[in-house]
Amino acid sequence: MNDQHDHGALGDAEYAEFMELAAEEGFDIEEVEGAIEEAGHGPLPVLAVVGRPNVGKSTLVNRIIGRREAVVEDKPGVTRDRVTYEAEWAGRRFKVVDTGGWEQDVLGIDASVAAQAEYAIEAADAVVFVVDSKVGATDTDEAVVRLLRKAGKPVVLCANKVDGQSGESDAASLWSLGLGMPHPVSSLHGRGTGDMLDAVLEALPEAPEQTFGSAAPGGPRRIALIGRPNVGKSSLLNKVAKEDRVVVNELAGTTRDPVDELIELGGITWKFIDTAGIRKKVHLQQGADYYASLRTAAAVEKAEVAVILIDTTETISVQDQRIITMAVEAGRAIVIAYNKWDELDEERRYYLEREIETEMQQVSWAPRVNVSALTGRHMEKLVPAIETALAGWETRVPTGRLNAFLGEVVAAHPHPIRGGKQPRILFGTQAGSKPPRFVLFASGFLEHGYRRFIERRLREEFGFEGTPIHISVRVREKRGAQYKKKK
Repeated sequence: MNDQHDHGALGDAEYAEFMELAAEEGFDIEEVEGAIEEAGHGPLPVLAVVGRPNVGKSTLVNRIIGRREAVVEDKPGVTRDRVTYEAEWAGRRFKVVDTGGWEQDVLGIDASVAAQAEYAIEAADAVVFVVDSKVGATDTDEAVVRLLRKAGKPVVLCANKVDGQSGESDAASLWSLGLGMPHPVSSLHGRGTGDMLDAVLEALPEAPEQTFGSAAPGGPRRIALIGRPNVGKSSLLNKVAKEDRVVVNELAGTTRDPVDELIELGGITWKFIDTAGIRKKVHLQQGADYYASLRTAAAVEKAEVAVILIDTTETISVQDQRIITMAVEAGRAIVIAYNKWDELDEERRYYLEREIETEMQQVSWAPRVNVSALTGRHMEKLVPAIETALAGWETRVPTGRLNAFLGEVVAAHPHPIRGGKQPRILFGTQAGSKPPRFVLFASGFLEHGYRRFIERRLREEFGFEGTPIHISVRVREKRGAQYKKKK
């Protein structure tokens, strides 16, 4: 099993042949192995950071991801668009779910912290529980501990705000929580975060269990229905299920929790996850909507296909694009369902097509269905679109065929000359699928425009309909530099 992991999606013979090619071109063998392993990683394990307000969760998230991205303010309840980030520690990559974005709402502090922790824990493979060592364990902390025990996920206890030797004893008192050793940390100054992250890597699985597709033979494929509030997700689910399983209300954002439904469509059983709509701005009195975006992120993490609903009666918004980006970045197969199609007049239809051309450019490769969740119009087209997207998501191009194709493309369309040099793609391989991930090895830096061109040609040649494609490029070091290194 481990060999397979190291080789990404390459079989033994293909891998040996590929490494020979890499050696001939003067690449460092270790670097090539690392590139294949990194690109062939499959889904990354997920770490949730949970805790009471103002214990320093977002500061810790920034420390873990190594950049100031999660919004940090003294005011509790500061939120932003993103809840998941990618991080790396000691050569291992994982995702971080930050629950620092919403702190308090009408439910009262304890209930909101519990709800938040619950949603994040659901998506996670391991949890960092942050406690303020200066304050000690509170009743709210105890409530979160009960949740963590019930969930049975591995937990790393982070005693935050330990700025020096004197704080160590405060941290030690947190043994009383019964979660094992408290790791004394100052997320503000970075003290102790390395040791804590070492413990996190021990708690995280190498790769998360995949409860779908090939990992669970005969298990239903998972589909997340996502889109902004009141776009018709619940109506669509009810229509495909042929019964009212979800509350549908004119009021936007009625759905709070994803509802997992086993539904038979086109003779196949699918697992549909109906997610709460994502709102544009989360106002302080609407904490439940922050949870909605947290849950949507969790649902997308658990799904294989994201069916993104767009309300055709309204202009395609920044919010729609943000939701699409969330699914693309998560590397899921994608189907775009344009809902309320039956309500369009000729004029709106004309403008909508223009909007699709300009605003939906980033997912022009995704299958499109024009549906009406209310009347059931064109529902039968949903399954073929989902199957097409899944097939693209799982497509694997053999290395020999890929390199023959790259050779032709590079010969016909060489990279523009920059600074007197002409970088060239020497060879490449597909290191993983679900989604397809390619590593290209080049003699120099490839410009963004040229990478986009290569992606477009890959799609024309091999299909990949309905799936994002990840392309990473490794540049060969100058041989002189390698020689010096060895000396």
